[in-house]
Amino acid sequence: MKRFALLFLLAAAVIGHAADAKPFTFPGLKQDIEFAKAGEVSLTLDAFVPEGNGPFAACILVHGGGFTKGDKHSFITPLFEPLAKAGFTWFTINYRLAPQHRWPACADDVASAIKWVKAHAAEYKVDVNRIAIIGESAGGHLVSWAGVTGVGDTRVAAVVPFYPPQDLVAHVKRRNELRGLGDLIGSHEMSEANFAKLAEMSPITHVKAGLPPFLQIHGDADTTVAHEQSVMFEKAMKAAGNTCETITVKGGGHGMGGWAKLNSDYAAQMIAWLRVTLK
Repeated sequence: MKRFALLFLLAAAVIGHAADAKPFTFPGLKQDIEFAKAGEVSLTLDAFVPEGNGPFAACILVHGGGFTKGDKHSFITPLFEPLAKAGFTWFTINYRLAPQHRWPACADDVASAIKWVKAHAAEYKVDVNRIAIIGESAGGHLVSWAGVTGVGDTRVAAVVPFYPPQDLVAHVKRRNELRGLGDLIGSHEMSEANFAKLAEMSPITHVKAGLPPFLQIHGDADTTVAHEQSVMFEKAMKAAGNTCETITVKGGGHGMGGWAKLNSDYAAQMIAWLRVTLK
């Protein structure tokens, strides 16, 4: 357990985007592994493998950032330590961002990462039947999309979206602007044509029977992505006969980084759920 002695400090060292930002470090993390090429873009991930023979349950982590910013060391980092200490293999991935890359580039990159992890399961001690995908904010949308659309080598065993926009039409109408979603579709007009595009991109639109179990985690004080998004999605999932639970973080705003002061045990609850679901 000595390898975790510095985890608390390291987890707080989320790199920024300044030119003088220090390189990200995490004990045992293998960094900048290419999992796909999209044209001239090299897509990379970092991998953490626990000590032991395995195979282990695995988690693929997808950062947020409004579809326009962030990377594999942004926003999602509070989950690194809990997953490592719990004995999961995990991967944190980059994906193409808007406005340079429009939909469905980011979703395609997440699917490519799932395929890559399955193809390299032996190397990283992964049990291919016990792969979960976890994302926050925009990444929560992307993992939900992967969960409701994945088949064959892109299907996963469990999905954990944090404060995800599941119904994009309701989401932008509540905010009365498209923001990063406008960059993602190439238009910021609040038009019926754009609403139709967003409806097709919404995970809630594609809910059907036979989906993997979902665990949503959402603060009830979130003013960026309304908590109601998770409530609506859970209702739709259960109506279709699927398993879906939602952990509500009381007083939680948008971004798990601010939840530490709330003394929430959301990470412990997530680990417990993953252990049962990926048994």
